[in-house]
Amino acid sequence: MSQPPVSTHPYIGLWVTEDGNIRHELLPNGRYDEARGSITSAYTGSYTITGDHIDYIDDTGFTADGDFREDVLYHAGMILYRQQ
Repeated sequence: MSQPPVSTHPYIGLWVTEDGNIRHELLPNGRYDEARGSITSAYTGSYTITGDHIDYIDDTGFTADGDFREDVLYHAGMILYRQQ
């Protein structure tokens, strides 16, 4: 089964920690923008999604990954929920 283009992927959108402190936006162009507290764009970079797994490459070269399970994103010890 082929992977849908990033621009139409169902995981595109805003993911937020329960306390709202970390807001992680997966943009349709394959980029992400992460806000922390009052700091907007604290981290930015690109991402790729394969199945339910996501790989990140920060603009500084730092890499990280995560997994989507039952509409929850588990990333770097954080749990993020889809923001509607």
